[in-house]
Amino acid sequence: MSLLKRQFLFAFLTATLLPVFIGCSRHTKDEHYYLIATNINLPYWKSANAGFEKAAAAYGVSSEMRGTTTFDPQGEVAEFRTVVARKPAGILVSVASAQLMTPEINAAIGAGIPVITLDSDAPQSSRMYFIGTNNLQAGRLGGQRVAAKLNGKGNVVFFSIPGQPNIDERLKGYRDAFEKFPGIKVIDVFDMKGDSGLAMDQTKDYLSRTGANRIDAVICLEAASGRDVAEEFRRSGVKDRLLVAMDVDQPVLQGIRDGTIDSTISQKPFTMALVGLKALDDIHHYPVKPLVQDYALDSYAPVPAFIDTGVALIDKNNVDTLLNLGEDKAPQ
Repeated sequence: MSLLKRQFLFAFLTATLLPVFIGCSRHTKDEHYYLIATNINLPYWKSANAGFEKAAAAYGVSSEMRGTTTFDPQGEVAEFRTVVARKPAGILVSVASAQLMTPEINAAIGAGIPVITLDSDAPQSSRMYFIGTNNLQAGRLGGQRVAAKLNGKGNVVFFSIPGQPNIDERLKGYRDAFEKFPGIKVIDVFDMKGDSGLAMDQTKDYLSRTGANRIDAVICLEAASGRDVAEEFRRSGVKDRLLVAMDVDQPVLQGIRDGTIDSTISQKPFTMALVGLKALDDIHHYPVKPLVQDYALDSYAPVPAFIDTGVALIDKNNVDTLLNLGEDKAPQ
């Protein structure tokens, strides 16, 4: 090969491969991203972590999910502080208590650490933005289903965790839907304190009520209670009451298939966390300046206010679509 040809080939390879090498070197394992939540052993959060890890593997960065194994807002704050002290490239956090977490998020942002909320928001904080479900819409969707199945009349109860922002928003969505149906009465909003066992015990009481006190529909506003409440329905042999769950744990989907559960509201935790890590990575490599600023009313804001990952109602008409995805895609 002539000298001229060798020089041409060298120039060509440099021009074509250098951008690839530069792109590959953008990420390193020294970039650490964290996902923080409560009740992290739930299938919901295992699904979220799978999305988080998939994005991290694709980018060649480090990821870790941390949090409490029970509903413990104070414990979540402690985990958040531990992570902030490590000065990570970015943090995703599902907020158990907006009151407790808002000053912690503000302190992290003030220290130059990007924070994005997912699943449950702290809207008064300085977080960059929120990724997750439109929880008002989720509640309204469920409320419309309940109203239709009860023909606009009946006594309903909720299992909730009052004070957790996303769950409070779902409850408001249900109440919004019920405003058009004065025959639907909300009898109780039971604080299950993040313990599905408490929900199961309370269900037995609800199902025993008769006459004017009869409970016609039981609604679960969070992921953990659907499975155990359905089990109490089975034990009590009740087939003439409505049960609406939240999220798509395999026992919930099986409950829809066998008729114990009428329906559930599906979210996308895998997508939330996958999109969340990519968003944090983008902010880390292309910093938003200033990091601390209210971009909500800025038409030229460098970040969105909210990324809606979607919501859907799952019933007997479409449950097999999810069940047929196979165990390999189901959180273990």
